[in-house]
Amino acid sequence: MSDTIGSALLRRYIGRRFAALRERVGLTQEQAAKALERGRATLGRIEDGDDRVRFREIDVRAMLAIYRATDQETELLLALTAETRNGRRKSWWHDYTETALPGWFGLYVSLEDSAETIRQYLAELVPGLLQTEAYAEQVTRVPAGYVTEDEIERRVRVRMERQSLLRRPRAPHLNVIINEPVLRRPVGGGDVMAEQLGHLVEVQQRANVEIRVLPFSAGVHGGMAACGPFTILDFPAASTGDPLEPPLAYVESLTGAMYLNKSEEVGAYRLAWRDLEERALDVEASRAFMKELQEGYTRA
Repeated sequence: MSDTIGSALLRRYIGRRFAALRERVGLTQEQAAKALERGRATLGRIEDGDDRVRFREIDVRAMLAIYRATDQETELLLALTAETRNGRRKSWWHDYTETALPGWFGLYVSLEDSAETIRQYLAELVPGLLQTEAYAEQVTRVPAGYVTEDEIERRVRVRMERQSLLRRPRAPHLNVIINEPVLRRPVGGGDVMAEQLGHLVEVQQRANVEIRVLPFSAGVHGGMAACGPFTILDFPAASTGDPLEPPLAYVESLTGAMYLNKSEEVGAYRLAWRDLEERALDVEASRAFMKELQEGYTRA
């Protein structure tokens, strides 16, 4: 399994496999925990993909025996749980405190770190994965007084570090649609915006990054139905052919976030995204638009 697949994602996939096996033999969590001589809370953590769980082989084999797993299922889950013990690559975001990376956002970052495709619509600001340091500092400062100077510094550092995701081998494909006002709003002044727009034009040349602009002339659009920015994440498949994680729609607020993975919820955001794609400028027109704005900020 590729090192690009995050540990959190792997654990949730393992948890779903164990839950499916338990349900197949008709056991509740309480009954299975009693048979395993473990607490129900422990079994719940396993099925939730909690990173505190240590998958000892003897415990895994006991679960598989009680769940009457087939030889193929046993081989797969022994291999997957061994991956959690084999010194897997520690994702960069584990190095940061909750002050720099709020707990509700940490889950998103672990998912983003594991995604195959990231689709983002931005109504108010440039996406974090594409921000310059100067731009990131400006937007992290609002609202005034919400975070301290030290926290601002740490959060900007986290945001810059997140961008390594796009440069690694087998990087995810990032597909972004940015609302025109985002690019016209002079965040930090002309110099900051000229640098930011130049960065967008440069990054857009990468094979795994697509940036498109939603112009004023688009009129009513899918982002309005979504009531603001959103992200859709799609994940790679496991060796079984099943996705390691169901597709996810993510909607963020100032103090929290929603993680939506019901098919009808994700489907609604896919419809909004499809509408935005139909109304946005194409890649080449978007590049020309951003270059023109950059020149305007530079002259100003």
